[in-house]
Amino acid sequence: METRHLPTRTAFLGAAQAARLVARHGPGRCLQGLAQAIEADFARWPDFEKSARIAHHSLGGVIELMPVCDEQDYAFKYVNGHPGNRLQGLPTVMAFGALADMATGMPIFLADLTLVTALRTAATSALAARHLARPGSRCMALIGAGSQAEFQALAFTELLGIEQLRVFDLDPATMDKLADNLGHAGIAAARITRCASSREALDGADIVTTVTAAKRRQAVIADADVRPGMHINAVGGDGPGKTELPVELLQRCRIFVEYPPQTRVEGEIQQLPADAPVSELWQVITGQAPGRTQDDQITLFDSVGFALEDFAALRWLHALARDAGMLQPLDLVPALADPRDLYRLVRDAAHLDSRA
Repeated sequence: METRHLPTRTAFLGAAQAARLVARHGPGRCLQGLAQAIEADFARWPDFEKSARIAHHSLGGVIELMPVCDEQDYAFKYVNGHPGNRLQGLPTVMAFGALADMATGMPIFLADLTLVTALRTAATSALAARHLARPGSRCMALIGAGSQAEFQALAFTELLGIEQLRVFDLDPATMDKLADNLGHAGIAAARITRCASSREALDGADIVTTVTAAKRRQAVIADADVRPGMHINAVGGDGPGKTELPVELLQRCRIFVEYPPQTRVEGEIQQLPADAPVSELWQVITGQAPGRTQDDQITLFDSVGFALEDFAALRWLHALARDAGMLQPLDLVPALADPRDLYRLVRDAAHLDSRA
């Protein structure tokens, strides 16, 4: 492991600054950059020490910690998922994360990741679809128009060339919100079809993205509505007891996952036997496993979100913010004149108080 120069204070990027950074570069460029960073790290999958995330569930939702490291950097993300939060004026998902130096344990970077989590999830979805969807796919059905929907739509239009979006949500106001935001991002209203049912949304679609928030087992699309050759990007089912697809559909699909020990507990495949065959995305990216092998195959990316995506996102965000001069120094850990004299902090603080 090579020695590198480390800062003496942690660099910090808050939520407002992260949003400014994304707005300055544009969501499309950010999605491109994130997809490249995630693909590069998935391509060196064996370099990482990996584990399933640590989840603590309550009646209202879940709080999770997501750690991963290579020889040089350690990263973790704190993230929640509380579908009822909107009733209290809080985001359904909130996240922050940190990068630390493996050789010293020094926390290098701390950042809000709420916005970037949405971007990295969408970037990973489009990255998987590049390997799994039929070439020439131009129409996507989007089931669920909540906070992740805009990012999925933008990722698939920017990275995969999707031209038409067919959207269904139980709440018409949410579809209005989506259309308005996509208009701001440059997707014309003529490219968006608001549908009255998931069946209508799937009619003519090449790709289906499901991204709903309800914390329960449900089937937001019907097996009978999924035609041969479709690619399904299942995003919303990401916890025990939280699914979006009927088991009959899973049995028809060729299934791809991020990290099997986590996905078998949290993903759509929690409905299948523990030894149900799956392919790992990193193996497809590196050419060690095939992606789609037939035009009429139904491929499924059972996306639950994995810590390596946040590792890539944190390093991408740190570099982008540093180059933009947006990093702020944060007094997160003590700076000691003598590393053996921690008590000196108390003496110095008492001295400052006595002079105040």
